[in-house]
Amino acid sequence: MSTFDSGRFEPLKLFLPADRSDWPDCSPEEWGNWGWQLRNRITALEDLERRIDLTLEERAGVRLSGGKLAMAITPQFWGIIEKSDPDCPIRRQVIPNIAETRSEPNEMIDPCGEDSHSPVAGLVHRYPDRVLFLVTDRCAAYCRYCTRSRLVSNASGYDFHPETENILAYLQAHAEVRDVLLSGGDPLLLSDAKLDYLLGRLRAIPHIEFLRIGSRIPIFLPQRITPGLIAVLKKHAPVWMSIHTNHPRELTTEVKEGLDRLADAGVPLGNQSVLLRGVNDDPTVMKALVHKLLMCRVRPYYLYMCDLIQGASHLRASLQSGIRIIESLRGFTSGYAVPQLVIDAPGGGGKVPINPDYVIFQDEDKVLFRNYEGKVFEYPEAERAAMADPEIRRLMELVTLDRR
Repeated sequence: MSTFDSGRFEPLKLFLPADRSDWPDCSPEEWGNWGWQLRNRITALEDLERRIDLTLEERAGVRLSGGKLAMAITPQFWGIIEKSDPDCPIRRQVIPNIAETRSEPNEMIDPCGEDSHSPVAGLVHRYPDRVLFLVTDRCAAYCRYCTRSRLVSNASGYDFHPETENILAYLQAHAEVRDVLLSGGDPLLLSDAKLDYLLGRLRAIPHIEFLRIGSRIPIFLPQRITPGLIAVLKKHAPVWMSIHTNHPRELTTEVKEGLDRLADAGVPLGNQSVLLRGVNDDPTVMKALVHKLLMCRVRPYYLYMCDLIQGASHLRASLQSGIRIIESLRGFTSGYAVPQLVIDAPGGGGKVPINPDYVIFQDEDKVLFRNYEGKVFEYPEAERAAMADPEIRRLMELVTLDRR
């Protein structure tokens, strides 16, 4: 049985350090250096086979991964994989599997339709007042369900190059844009100087009010949260950050310390999870995750249904499992701990919220609805409730007579 099974819930609550034993000669100073972490990523089959017994499906997947999405795993993230369990939820996220070569009829290369909403290379303008700025195609590690697997790591030959100056000129010319999300790849892989430059240029555009960064770096590479990075974020504050965490074991002591540094610097933090089969499609696991996030001062924000990216069908969980998770949280834990379940509409329709059906019946007089315990309540429709008041009814009759 896996350590992460819902039947063994208690270990999920703990903040534990990542295991460093696969790098016995690594000093604490090296482990805490993000450059060392990047240089020592696991990127080849030989690296894996020296450290873990791969399944046949994994070995075949690694051999073929170079043509779709490169493999890279930081020592930090490797240190939370349960090596003896082929179904480990951390392992499933980053070690390639031959199932990635299987393409279902409804899967797409660009499931969110980003390319069709891209007026300039590297910019997605789907919503009226906000844009997505893809600043790089590189990540510290690569999630096997990545929505942008066509783009990141350049394994598929997409040859992505954001046209930074053209993007900035576009934003300057479009006064309706008030919100810019930096993503990629991972923006926090940029140097402090490059990030400072980009944030500074964006802050100089008068109509841009809201700057956000979407990043998995605080999980894959918490060592990147350095005093230099903190200084850049504080300089251009407020800069909001959405991190990406899927399983409670990802929140190690190193990650918590990095998130604490961000929160202490005044960076508002939210989390986006992707619902994944065998990873977090379990109410007990998700409850442990959202509780640990709040302990890290991170607000659970979105729970995404996995996008219809080619090669991820083996990781996609059912919508019903997502609804069941939300029902298991709503009313049973803090409201701050309940994320919004969403589907990013295939082909570019944007995020659509999906909620459990609490409304039982509705007509022009009333609404019948259930609460988290299944108890049924009635709420009167506002206009009908007002007209039931004799004094309001008398006044309405007077107004009607006056009009005649």
